[in-house]
Amino acid sequence: MSSTFSIKGNIVLPTEVLFDSYVTVEAGKIISIAKEPQSVDVIDATGQYILPGVIDAHVHCYSALTEGFTTATKSAAAGGVTTIIEMPYDADKLICTKDLFDEKIELLEKEAVVDVALLATIAPKDGVDQIPLLAESGACGFKVSLFNTDSVRFPKIDEGELYEAFKEIEKTGRPVGVHAETDSIVRKFIQKYEGEGHDARAHCKSRPKVAESTAALTVMELAHYTNVKLHLYHCTFPRIFNLMEYYKSQGTNVTAETCTHYLTLSEEDMPELKAKAKINPPLRSREDMDVLWEMLAKDKIDMVTSDHAPWTLDKKQAENIFENSSGAPGVEALLPVLYSEGFARGRISLLQLVKVLSENPANCFGLGHRKGKIAVGYDADLVILNPDEAWTLDETKMHSAAGWSPYHGMEMCGKIKKTFVRGKEVFNEDVTGQPGDGSFIPAVHTREV
Repeated sequence: MSSTFSIKGNIVLPTEVLFDSYVTVEAGKIISIAKEPQSVDVIDATGQYILPGVIDAHVHCYSALTEGFTTATKSAAAGGVTTIIEMPYDADKLICTKDLFDEKIELLEKEAVVDVALLATIAPKDGVDQIPLLAESGACGFKVSLFNTDSVRFPKIDEGELYEAFKEIEKTGRPVGVHAETDSIVRKFIQKYEGEGHDARAHCKSRPKVAESTAALTVMELAHYTNVKLHLYHCTFPRIFNLMEYYKSQGTNVTAETCTHYLTLSEEDMPELKAKAKINPPLRSREDMDVLWEMLAKDKIDMVTSDHAPWTLDKKQAENIFENSSGAPGVEALLPVLYSEGFARGRISLLQLVKVLSENPANCFGLGHRKGKIAVGYDADLVILNPDEAWTLDETKMHSAAGWSPYHGMEMCGKIKKTFVRGKEVFNEDVTGQPGDGSFIPAVHTREV
């Protein structure tokens, strides 16, 4: 294919769908959106949707070293995800210094199949001085936790340290995202239910809603007093979003996400899925799940992410639920699940789907100057999706090194046919992109004064 080509189809823009229209690409950028092609080289996708490439704002490529950038981004390409935002918690280290951050940029430039933006974090103690250096290196934001998942790989940052860090992060214009679970509450409840570990539902009991809401309140108060841009990761139940609305009304700059698993799975699925559904924070009730869909339709949830955690099955085999790793692979299923369970079932509009999967993540994390929507001058990150094709999700055909999916066997409506990153085809019924096709995307942020 030449560097200039047009795609004919139903183009999903931020405010409308242009039916039977052409998006024309030249040298990796969108140069025209019109009723006529601007190139003799035309891909005919009549009757199919042309969507903006998805930005998955929550991906862990290196929580398991068996994954890495190549298989994670192949998985992304197959799922219509053209940019991933990579977490700073590698299995063997924290990405909390400029040197480590720059090393990770070099690695992704060699190994990634789709584009990558990088989050940074801070060391539990005395890490604040690295914040401006990491911002200068292009970090799209900072990620911290109020829960001590692992003292080396994924530590808790004490509230006093966070207060100082929030003040410094605010100066950079970058957002700070938080894993919001109050450590002391979770520890107490794990002790309370550890004797019930033969029942997978004990994991849900051990991380009650109050652990999540108290942590969210703590960091929203810190954001309120520091004016930092705050993002709440993987929110699991409606009250978190209601609290966020209150803080927004007070002038606090806060966004929040939920994940595909909180929209499609509940604690009732734990006995069947067992450790495959062990995720932090845990699955909640079916009622919570239904209300999250309602909130998503009403624009009360800023984005939906995968929280891709590619643990291999050997990390999910222990009979005691507490002895298994937490998290599930999901980057390849993000768009298919949200399209099929959301738009195809009438729960959300197509415009809302692209808003929460593309435009909002781009704007939140400093990528909105070139990514997140189909517009002239933007990167030609495009997905062709056939709305009429039904299929069954098969974990054996997915591309993550994890080799399994919590959505295995789910009946899907609407299938991804092609994915383009900056005009280059990286998926066409199967992954065609190669390591090195992806690039590091430095973030561009402005401070709101």
